[in-house]
Parts: sequence; structure tokens; C-alpha cells
Amino acid sequence: MPCPVPPEQRPLQEYEQLLTSWFFVWPSHDLPGLLRPLATSWLLLLPLSTLVASGSWVLRHHPAQLVLAGMVAAVALPMLLLVRQWLGWNYVHRRLVSERVEYEESGWYDGQVWEKPLAWRQQDLLVAQHQVQPVLRRLQQGAALAVILALVGASLCQAL
Repeated sequence: MPCPVPPEQRPLQEYEQLLTSWFFVWPSHDLPGLLRPLATSWLLLLPLSTLVASGSWVLRHHPAQLVLAGMVAAVALPMLLLVRQWLGWNYVHRRLVSERVEYEESGWYDGQVWEKPLAWRQQDLLVAQHQVQPVLRRLQQGAALAVILALVGASLCQAL
């Protein structure tokens, strides 16, 4: 039985597209591979967030709080990047573990559904379990770290 799903809408192809994307490949290897670009984005936003925080009259007279407020605010960008990556990888994971593939034949939202053959389901399930699940775990670890850093920074800012 030939597959009616266009190649670019097949779950395995969508997974391979994520692996070739410069953005979505960050968490695919290891946790440091994910944390490096997130730390870089945090460092790039840090001067701007500190500048914005310096607009506060209270913080102008307390440089330690000013820097901490800038550091906490700069965590917003890595968190947004993590959310975007989570959404992309979770979407592909759901499509891989699903028994059916929803697809658009003409691009006009004509929503077709195709049941995967057993061999496709087994292959997709293996990819989901052994390739995508570890990526989702790394993204969860990165998000937990970002939330912890934001909470610790906000607590320190309040304590000073």
C-alpha cells in the first residue's frame, strides 16, 4: 500500500528536519550542547536587561540589586528559546508515537488521516523512545535549571 502522506509531512522526515535545523539540533546530543547557546543568548541579553533595570530609581542606588535584576530579566530569552524547542520536539514526538498520521494533501487544510502500517509504527516508536525522549528530557532539565536560576536570582535580589 503506497503512502499518501507527502514526504515533508511524514513524522520520520519531520524528525530529520529538526536534526538538520541549526536551532533544534542544540539539545539533540548532550546537555552542555544545549546550555552553551542558551548561556550565549543570556549573555547577549544581559547588557540590555541591565540597562532597562537601571531605569528604576530604587535600583540606581543599589548596584548589586541592579546587576541581579538584569541577570534575572535576561533569563527570559533562554526560557523562551526552551519553550520553542520543547514545542517543536514534543510535536514530532506525538506524531511519531501516534498510530495515525494527519496530513494536508493540497495545503488547503483538507485534513486527511492515514493509518501507519505496523513496520512504520515500530520504526517511529523506536525513534521516539531512543532519539526524541532523551531530547525532551534534556529540554526539561534545561528548563528546570532556568527556572531555578530565575528563582534564586529573584530571591537574592529581594534579600539584598
